[in-house]
Amino acid sequence: MVTNEHARETARGAPVPGFGLIAFAASAGGVQALRTIMRALPDTLNAAIVVLLHRPPHGESHLTSILRRCTRMTVVDAHAGDLIVPGVVYVARPDMHLRVTPDRHFEYRDGHRIKFVRSSANPLFESAARVFDSRMIAVVLTGTGTDATDGVQSVKAAGGTVIAQDEATSQQWSMPRMAIRTGAVDLVLPLDAIAPTVAALIGGGVQGIH
Repeated sequence: MVTNEHARETARGAPVPGFGLIAFAASAGGVQALRTIMRALPDTLNAAIVVLLHRPPHGESHLTSILRRCTRMTVVDAHAGDLIVPGVVYVARPDMHLRVTPDRHFEYRDGHRIKFVRSSANPLFESAARVFDSRMIAVVLTGTGTDATDGVQSVKAAGGTVIAQDEATSQQWSMPRMAIRTGAVDLVLPLDAIAPTVAALIGGGVQGIH
């Protein structure tokens, strides 16, 4: 089992000061989209990655193991109290709302439904934006529903960058479309352009595009 201590060991030696956070939110069609992105992301990013995928709150999930096969980065389940470190992919649990604390740890809140889902991107995006401000990138991938619409506005207001997957490459375009309608989306990209764009933003500094 990969532990958070292993995550810290893996990231040791990375240029930690000023590292960023990349948060992906997805629903229907999200597994394939995430696999495509993870395969294309460099494993030297000066950023932590959080993956939030809407899926049944009960029953066995293989998402973490699937993503481990797509990247050389360490992939772990996000646990309450975990310190967020760069070079690690954290997978949010599906039955509670993941948040980022001011001292860059994770916490979970009661999984009452927000936007009809028990693991909403809104608390994650909103709390992470307050901590990572201009070093925050929120990516809304294929999915149904309206989740992330509040969160992307918080990211934008904090000086971060918001990316939405385009209609042509989305299995379901409701989530990206609703995010775009908020006016907070900076870039609408086809799936295969998301990883190189994210890497360029993190490498060059997110503030540079505003």
